[in-house]
Amino acid sequence: MSEIATSSVGAAGSDSSARFYVREHHPENGTMLGFWLYLMSDCLVFACLFATYAVLGRNYAGGPTGADLFELPLVALNTALLLVSSITYGFAMLESQRQRLRSTLMWLAVTGLLGACFIGFELSEFVHLIHEGAGPQRSGFLTSFFALVATHGLHVSFGIVWLITLMSQLGRHGLTPENRRRLMCLSMFWHFLDVVWIGVFTFVYLMGVLP
Repeated sequence: MSEIATSSVGAAGSDSSARFYVREHHPENGTMLGFWLYLMSDCLVFACLFATYAVLGRNYAGGPTGADLFELPLVALNTALLLVSSITYGFAMLESQRQRLRSTLMWLAVTGLLGACFIGFELSEFVHLIHEGAGPQRSGFLTSFFALVATHGLHVSFGIVWLITLMSQLGRHGLTPENRRRLMCLSMFWHFLDVVWIGVFTFVYLMGVLP
């Protein structure tokens, strides 16, 4: 909805001037509704990737299996990092509700650091697998594995970029209603990635080491 106003002055021998301004109307809860729709579309993307892995996850083509490749202690540590980052983001949300900007930024920074560590471990795993000749082209199992895990990693990387951008906005403008709404959207996104990773850890890694 917008409101347009004009003013004009007209007289004999005088010019008419007009002023236009537009006041944008932001629908109540419009951002949250749109973001929920985005999350639902992301659910469909990951559902397709999980379904693909379910079909191809045992197609080894004579190559290595999950039991041969996966290092569960390292993956468990990486999982713990992501789950703890969800807790630290929760602390940031609590501090933002108390209007404590500095502690909000501190917890967001911790969250971003944990997320970066998660991505670092994941990249090292990919490099190790490719070095061992277990790249995505080796078998249907590895193709579906890389597609699923890498897509999740790209989402976490995007979340870290979003987190840094949001911290910059908070540093400039503080805990305004708009920034608090953005904090809530990123919170939903970050927790969603945690839920997806729990599915990856269970369905891909834990079940992958079974004979």
